[in-house]
Amino acid sequence: MIIKRSISIDEELKGLNIRVEDDAMDYLIEMTNGDARVALDTLEFAIKTLKGKERVINRDLISSILQKQVLYDKGGEEHYNLISAFIKSIRGSDPDAALYWMIRMLEGGEDPLFIARRMIILASEDIGNADPEALMVAVAAKQAAEFVGMPEVGIILAQATTYLASAPKSNASYMALMRAQKFIRGNPDYPVPLHLRNAPTKLMKEEGYGKDYKYPHNFPYHFIKENYFPKGVKRRDFYQPTEQGLEKKIKKILESLWKKG
Repeated sequence: MIIKRSISIDEELKGLNIRVEDDAMDYLIEMTNGDARVALDTLEFAIKTLKGKERVINRDLISSILQKQVLYDKGGEEHYNLISAFIKSIRGSDPDAALYWMIRMLEGGEDPLFIARRMIILASEDIGNADPEALMVAVAAKQAAEFVGMPEVGIILAQATTYLASAPKSNASYMALMRAQKFIRGNPDYPVPLHLRNAPTKLMKEEGYGKDYKYPHNFPYHFIKENYFPKGVKRRDFYQPTEQGLEKKIKKILESLWKKG
């Protein structure tokens, strides 16, 4: 009754010409042990794998989908193994292998948004400023995936996957985070120097807040060599750009601005 009702009243499903064969219905109910949520999820996935004016759900289709769901336990070890292989393939710049693992996950019933979220993390951790557009692509894929269901969401994730896998790689931003965190956790909380403090009141100005601050835009090339670290702390190279992609240009700019001497 629940399955039939969902087909007739669900806004998305009622507009489709869906027919579930009797033996398929009996098999679905039997194999899902009366769990309506699992049965509906399986039925929805079966419907979205079919095309055409009439979508006929037969026993073989239900069996195929249930086997994939059993093999791919989203809460088990295979879940973590596949996402690990997917991420490592993108990091290793192999779009073909990455697509293989992505499709394995989607075919197994993985949540597309889970895949998209992991790509967003990877875009910053493994690509970073070598190609800043990678993060925008990953975020856009996640947003698009929220509007598109299976199987079309695979098109969106495939585009993002191949872009990220093909992009130049750099973990310099991620390593900069690690170095900065290590330094901060191993040192006192130094006070902010007076010249870097904001001075919204007259009293603060009298106390020296903001005094001797050098406004970079008033200098050639909009830059003035200044110590923006706390007093007594020398400049530290947390961020060490690589020679990859756009980061090669960033490296030259920073070296030119902060060259010693």
